Amino acid sequence: QVQLGESGGGLVQAGGSLRLSCAASGRTFSMYAMGWFRQAPGKEREFVGGITGSGLTTSYADSVKGRFTISRDNAKNTVYLQMNSLKTEDTAVYYCAADPGLSRLATGRGDYWGQGTQVTVSS
Repeated sequence: QVQLGESGGGLVQAGGSLRLSCAASGRTFSMYAMGWFRQAPGKEREFVGGITGSGLTTSYADSVKGRFTISRDNAKNTVYLQMNSLKTEDTAVYYCAADPGLSRLATGRGDYWGQGTQVTVSS
């Protein structure tokens, strides 16, 4: 069992930055790929990006490429989502998820999910 908890959300102006964190319980964190997802009001949840357990490979949605960066610290059981050049359309609840496979995360599947953290970007 892996428990996930996101933090770092908040209100930011367009063009600003935020860093989200997702802390995981358990001693097998490095065995899991981690993904970030978001869901805006009235929209389906979408894959934002993910990172393999080793941290060597990342994948991003086209909408955030060049603006968002995912990293992880396996010693701290934490994955991060650095969000720069934020746009109003980035407003959503952001979730982290864990799964043995990055490819599964990229298709929206995950074994474990966090509760989410709200990110609001104002114009």
